[in-house]
Amino acid sequence: MESILNDNGQAIHGDANMLKADAVDAVQRLRDAGGKEVSSLIADVQDLLSRVAHVADPEVARLRIKVGRALTSAKRVLADGTDQVQRHAKNAMTAGDDYVREQPWQAVGIAAAAGLLVGFLVARR
Repeated sequence: MESILNDNGQAIHGDANMLKADAVDAVQRLRDAGGKEVSSLIADVQDLLSRVAHVADPEVARLRIKVGRALTSAKRVLADGTDQVQRHAKNAMTAGDDYVREQPWQAVGIAAAAGLLVGFLVARR
């Protein structure tokens, strides 16, 4: 990670912001991938409901209403869950960034230890 010193001699970590943006992009890509599958399922269920809309059987009408309510509830829960995951991811990134800024040498030590561990495991193969 490259550091640039500002006028006060403090390190400016431009790469940290880039890493944060990359993490946000990764979360968005995961959400989009999962969202496409869920959206497809919801569209299929809505299509099924529209195809049985003309059936006059009271049991089918009751089931259609029940499925429609469940579908609405599922959409709301998914939207709330997505927002919550995004908040947690953003909080985790902020906490990690704050920790590295407050404890830079400990962060370097942890990164070095992780690198040594990975190097040891790779060398054993």
